[in-house]
Amino acid sequence: MNTIKTVMLMALLGAIMVAIGGGVAGKTGASVMLLIAIGMNFFSYWFSDTMVLKCYNARPVTRADSAELYDMVESLADKADLPMPKLYVIDSGEPNAFATGRNPEHAAVAVTTGIMRVLNYNELSGVIAHELSHVKHRDILISSVAATFATVISYVAQMAQFAAIFGTRSDDEDSNPIASLLTIIIAPIAASIIQMAISRAREYDADKTGGEICGNPNYLADALQKIEYYALNMPPMAMATQATSHLFIVNPFSGAMSTVANLFSTHPKTEDRIARLRAQAQGR
Repeated sequence: MNTIKTVMLMALLGAIMVAIGGGVAGKTGASVMLLIAIGMNFFSYWFSDTMVLKCYNARPVTRADSAELYDMVESLADKADLPMPKLYVIDSGEPNAFATGRNPEHAAVAVTTGIMRVLNYNELSGVIAHELSHVKHRDILISSVAATFATVISYVAQMAQFAAIFGTRSDDEDSNPIASLLTIIIAPIAASIIQMAISRAREYDADKTGGEICGNPNYLADALQKIEYYALNMPPMAMATQATSHLFIVNPFSGAMSTVANLFSTHPKTEDRIARLRAQAQGR
């Protein structure tokens, strides 16, 4: 059901892009936005992993660099019936981790130096299992494309607003001023809500499968409890961006978010995730 829901939401994001083009510039605008949507999917498929790893100055790790970490990832990947992903470490005191890559054959898992310091072996195995679950379900590509869609929709809506204010909107006979106004106001909000819904659904699924892969859902629950504490009480890592925050196991900006902002988070509430994992552990 989550897979069907995700596909439907992705299709809706694409439809919003076409609608925003049609509302601003008629059939021509709709066609242009459709081409942009296709191009964005292609670009995200091939380059999203490389870009995010460079963004966080992630450095590759081999067994010679960190035998225990490497062996853990290799063992968990084998349990998940996945090829060994590339392994990276980010020099940051905040404990966190993410996975990236377009498919299991081109996946990477990145952990911060902080998470290796804060978590014990079992807790770290729960986090790695969660990230491998994202790889297994191809969540990274889905989330990256959804985030790109939402960003472009918001950008185009801002341009449309600028055009409306300064009278530079297209005079295409197919364009509709009411549709343009609705597009400017509603489209960015709808796109963001859809992106967040996709991300939250994928996090719950990754928690569940991660708990199965590591052998004990409590390992991941304990890890989330610790990571959340540091996210709330430490400043976000210096290189963190809102555009990539959906990739992390816990939003690195949790401590800077208000109660209202949490309603629009890309992650479910950590206490809800922990509760589900505890219930999963009891039902094993």
